[in-house]
Amino acid sequence: MSRLAHASREALSEGGALASRLDGFVARPAQQRLTAAVAEAIEQREVLLAEAGTGTGKTYAYLVPALLSGLKTIVSTGTRALQDQLYHRDLPRVREALGVGLRSALLKGRANYLCHYRLNQAKGDARFATPEQASQFQRIVAWSGRTRAGDMAELESLPDDSPLLPLVTSTVDNCLGSECPFYEDCFVVAARQRAQAADLVVVNHHLLLADLALKQEGFGEILPGAQAFVIDEAHQLPELAASFFGEGFGMRQLQELGRDCLAECKQTTGALAVVQAPVRELEQALRSLRAAMEALPPRGTRYRALTLPAVVDAFDVLADALAALEHAMEPLAQTSPGFDACVARARDLGERLGRWRDGGDASDAFDDGEAAEDEEATLAALGDDGNPLDASALARVTARGGEVYWYELSARGFRCQRTPLDVSAPLRAHRERSQAAWIFTSATLAVGGGFTHVSRKLGLFDPDTLLEPSPFDWQRQALCYLPRNLPEPNSREFGAAMMAAVRPVLEASGGRAFLLFASHRALREAAEALRGGPWPLFVQGESPKAELLRRFRESGNGVLLGSATFREGVDVAGDALSVVVIDKLPFAAPDDPVFEARLEAVRRRGGNPFRDEQLPQAVIALKQGVGRLIRTESDRGVLVLCDPRITGKPYGRVFMQSLPKFAVTRRIEDVQAFFARE
Repeated sequence: MSRLAHASREALSEGGALASRLDGFVARPAQQRLTAAVAEAIEQREVLLAEAGTGTGKTYAYLVPALLSGLKTIVSTGTRALQDQLYHRDLPRVREALGVGLRSALLKGRANYLCHYRLNQAKGDARFATPEQASQFQRIVAWSGRTRAGDMAELESLPDDSPLLPLVTSTVDNCLGSECPFYEDCFVVAARQRAQAADLVVVNHHLLLADLALKQEGFGEILPGAQAFVIDEAHQLPELAASFFGEGFGMRQLQELGRDCLAECKQTTGALAVVQAPVRELEQALRSLRAAMEALPPRGTRYRALTLPAVVDAFDVLADALAALEHAMEPLAQTSPGFDACVARARDLGERLGRWRDGGDASDAFDDGEAAEDEEATLAALGDDGNPLDASALARVTARGGEVYWYELSARGFRCQRTPLDVSAPLRAHRERSQAAWIFTSATLAVGGGFTHVSRKLGLFDPDTLLEPSPFDWQRQALCYLPRNLPEPNSREFGAAMMAAVRPVLEASGGRAFLLFASHRALREAAEALRGGPWPLFVQGESPKAELLRRFRESGNGVLLGSATFREGVDVAGDALSVVVIDKLPFAAPDDPVFEARLEAVRRRGGNPFRDEQLPQAVIALKQGVGRLIRTESDRGVLVLCDPRITGKPYGRVFMQSLPKFAVTRRIEDVQAFFARE
């Protein structure tokens, strides 16, 4: 055992530094084994792939050796909320307990920091939809004069989806860089300078991947070079990487370009007369394109979109409008850095549109049929062994070049994207080039006890691995209930039968439940079935996620209905959550053109799409949902898996083998007895 591994185990042992200085700290053998493995990887500059089940204490397990090593370390986690928790809560505790004086920094993407230039542009511009927005904007102005970091998270009352955020923050597209008149006071520049000087930097995966994508293109780097990288919530990385190594454009980007062009006119006499008409043409072209796309499924391939002549014509009109706007602004580019940036943005977006519209003729040519709202079409096409009964029932893809061109519609917009099917090569290239230690960890990485699937996704060849199951007493704390006699999940009767099976569980538990659904349609139907019941009902979409969770916790006996977004990153400890219901095994929806292209790519190289891609992805997603149930040593709860394939299909064993080792029952009486013991 190396010196760092020994010191890390000592720090986390009974009577060690953390036990001596942190109230409530309990030494855990699994945590000590994990910290030793992390320390060895750091010292040897190796790669470690480690699953650490809920309750292992993985955050402390990697922070301790990272801090004791003294090496420059980047810690990346899944979301900004987890990033803030790690930096503001966990890191100070461990650093103080160890007594180390290493410098640390929190670094987020530029859209998380106040932009002085855009705030100044927005002042006096009456673009507020409600008096509340106007009042909130004034609070932002007042806060801007006293904040030191400029982190928008300091404004706790400002929702994550506030329409004010794009007005007062910058993006890669609209940042003026060193040409900005406020460059010397830029919060993004200051945050990056702090990161350059720090020994440990906490980032999120979006920022890490943006940096890797920039390095791949040779434009520079956001993050400082490091000797060790810790990737927490590593199961999220491959999917996120696909978007960062691809390219896209959307309606909102183009609308913001038009608004910014008009805002710049305030600084230049006569500019409005030149810019106003082409901006209006751009806005009209966007509305016409969105209207033409209304006839399309919510998601599909570029090939599908361009089978409609009206959509083709609308893209042509949009391309012409962008070119006209760029041409109109070119004489104004010398008058201000803002106009110069707008010209560059118009040109870049026009080129992206052209590449999407004209490229990929062979790479996305398949008949993707009508979009489905959930996975039912995929399930109908699978035999008992998971193999497709009819290849055309899934999708036919010719993925030459290893990428797929696709679109997605929202309520009032659209997005067009080019996505690579395999990101393992660029991830591997950067990792090898860094010559650093890389630790990939999560509570959900293994499938059936093995790491083959995630290793391939991350481009890892024979990495060191560690599997530490949750140390909780699942046999005592939890029960898995598999209701009998439920119909096939793609049948019309399934929803009503599932709710009939779940209602006695809710009666036994007194509410206190998450119900997680594979589709929004099933979620809505369940909400209607439960309205007027004895438990407070919280339904995704009726309030912001954070607000729903707060009210659920405070209710004490609520029932929360959510979709995939509630499967991870949600922590409700204690009696408020004692039941997790999962309606169907979470196979990916068949209307995802990227996923369908990946399946075909697996098939073409001789693999089994179901075994190699669909099943592992679904297992990891299910493990995330199950992980909501037991969060502490004192939690108790029942997991309800309503999908009859868990017992009726051979692949159901893979799911059960990947879950914690808890008691399983098919009798509602056992569930009632479990809660009676409370």
